Amino acid sequence: MISTVVCDLCPRGCRLAPGRTGFCRARRARTGATETSATHGNSEPSGNSGTAEPGIGTESLSYGKLTAAALDPIEKKPLSHFYPGSKILSVGSFGCNLACPFCQNHSISMTGAGCIETEDRAPEAVAQDAERLASAGNIGVAFTYNEPLIGYEFVYDAAIRVKARGLKTVLVTNGYLCKPYWEQILPLIDAMNIDLKAYNTGFYKNIGGNVEIVKENIRLAAARCHVELTMLVIEGENDSGEEMAEMCEFIADISPEIPLHLSRFFPRYHYLDRRPTPIAALHRLEKIAKEKLKYVVLGNV
Repeated sequence: MISTVVCDLCPRGCRLAPGRTGFCRARRARTGATETSATHGNSEPSGNSGTAEPGIGTESLSYGKLTAAALDPIEKKPLSHFYPGSKILSVGSFGCNLACPFCQNHSISMTGAGCIETEDRAPEAVAQDAERLASAGNIGVAFTYNEPLIGYEFVYDAAIRVKARGLKTVLVTNGYLCKPYWEQILPLIDAMNIDLKAYNTGFYKNIGGNVEIVKENIRLAAARCHVELTMLVIEGENDSGEEMAEMCEFIADISPEIPLHLSRFFPRYHYLDRRPTPIAALHRLEKIAKEKLKYVVLGNV
């Protein structure tokens, strides 16, 4: 009988035979692993010694393997109320734990190890790059482009080193992570942009997620760091006025000062037959959102 491990990093809980890769394409069961669960003590992650290891039964395939790196305006993350006008070194790898058929970054998020060109870059080297770029207006490092938290160890280790240099850390994420790991990473992050992709269970079920977990993680993050939210508005999918009103009520209950970015969809990946989101639809939702929220930002208009 082949022993399996359950990756406890994200709520998908992939059950993997040794050497097999999870849904995210960026984690696999360790060869020779015999654990029935990948948790440490079946509850808490490690990391007190300065490194994070989400489960003795799984390992990261993306550690230190960058598919993209650029010095971006902070507004591109998007963050509108966190050091506006500054720049940030943005790095990404490959893989994602959700299955969005409209993914705007599918060339890196929907691929795995060996299927895309990468550059090896250690956490210390990334921190050094960020410090060197300070003279060009850089304030730190943003973990972005794909879903960074499936490469949890790299984000954790790099964030420690970036903050040790007095620089800022930014996380651009779907927020779909198990609570122990989410709580462990929060003290290392200065700002987040979290994708709240919709406000209904059916939408999240279709992409392999659970909106309630994302909502809880938004609450936890907002209590610890600067948070902004983004929703990619897709016509006929998540653009109803009723849903927007409910979502903004949830956000306002946390804080009406959390900025909400409403981003315009363009045909990508499996949604090539869809038309771009009408600009009028964004303005309609903007008006509804502003009834509850102080800051609503329209993107790609």
